[in-house]
Amino acid sequence: MVGVSALRYRLDSSWRRPNSNTVIAGSPLRVFRLTDAGARVISEAETNSPDNLTGAQQQLLDRFVDAGALHPLPTDGPFTIDDVTIVVPAHNRLPAWSAARTIIVDDGSNPPLAEAHMRHDANRGPGAARNTGLAEVTTALVAFVDTDVSFASDGWLAPLLAHFADERVALVAPRVRSAPGATWLASYEQRNSPLDLGDEPARISAGTRVSYVPAAAIVCRVDAVRAIGGFDEALRTGEDVDLVWRLSTAGRRCRYEPSSVVWHQPRNSLSAMLQQRFGFGRSAAPLATRHPGALAPVRISPWSALVWLLALLRRPVLATGVLAGTIVALARKLRGIPPIESVRLVGLGTLAAGRQLADAITRVWWPVALLVAAISRRGRLPIAAALIAPAAVASVRQRNAQPLIDAPIQALDRMAYGAGVWAGAVGEGDFTALLPGILAHSTQTDSGTNPQAIN
Repeated sequence: MVGVSALRYRLDSSWRRPNSNTVIAGSPLRVFRLTDAGARVISEAETNSPDNLTGAQQQLLDRFVDAGALHPLPTDGPFTIDDVTIVVPAHNRLPAWSAARTIIVDDGSNPPLAEAHMRHDANRGPGAARNTGLAEVTTALVAFVDTDVSFASDGWLAPLLAHFADERVALVAPRVRSAPGATWLASYEQRNSPLDLGDEPARISAGTRVSYVPAAAIVCRVDAVRAIGGFDEALRTGEDVDLVWRLSTAGRRCRYEPSSVVWHQPRNSLSAMLQQRFGFGRSAAPLATRHPGALAPVRISPWSALVWLLALLRRPVLATGVLAGTIVALARKLRGIPPIESVRLVGLGTLAAGRQLADAITRVWWPVALLVAAISRRGRLPIAAALIAPAAVASVRQRNAQPLIDAPIQALDRMAYGAGVWAGAVGEGDFTALLPGILAHSTQTDSGTNPQAIN
């Protein structure tokens, strides 16, 4: 296997090193306790390309990569664009671009697409169309690209192909940005598209900062996708999320590489956008059935949940007491690490839990929130705060944020997604996608190569 240990690395934005033998980083956040030898390897990774490493040292770096604490920055790999076949699932439209070694699968278009290479007589969904094209691929890699995608540059594939130098990598995804446009909806989508996962590289795995990628544009190792049976054709939406999670379960690595950018054409009307979001939400229930626990609308520790519950009940003294007790308990577990790190970890974790709760209230739980607001005067203030929170967070994080303009559209956006989640749950008869995930804090003794998790 070609490892990742001979590469340069980018430190995750969560990276902190409170002392020479400790690193706090990753998604979810982890504490790594290092031996002196391990600390030297990590110091090299922070500044240079580690070289001439032993098997144990390579394993250490691999653990950091798999934890989302380090991100490989490969410069080249064994594949070129000649090793890639592009498969395009097409329904009633063709891509605006052309490329060598492309298979266009007409998925039941009416009238049929004359330029297509293969055709389904009836529409079977994008997953089935991709599988049909995949069956004809003879190259080592396949790029699945939708018809409403265009390329920011001709070299969009190169940064993705480099990652396949690591034989465990099965899928690499570029950043999918909403295409610029003159309409207010295009402007909104550029700031709020759920397909745009940001400018920081990441591993892709359920429960992490980048838990999914859209199949609008992805590059995959053909044998890895075939080994898991391709896309689940029973899923009309969410089939891309399911593919990534099954690859991860099979022990393969999936990477998000935002240095490569493609453009996705936004919907041309508000109703079309809301229908899209409804469809995204509707996929949550069947995904939750296939991947238990992966679709929780909020993941929160019991202590963070108690802090916010007491805050909502207007018991600030008790909430502060629970917060202080959590800091003390964590500091005891993290012996040898400055106490200020425990304060920071608990504080950031509690704020993150609050953002998740606000997001869940305004997206998935909004029917219940409206009912509470209607019957409880005390519940109206926290629900109103939850409505304001997403726009407020965006105004801090985004340079071009327009919270006053986005807020009403964002509310409809979130409600459409949540309505889809409820509709999917009813249709599937499985309501686990509506339930919170409760996380337990845990730490383990470390030998110098194993991470300790603080979930």
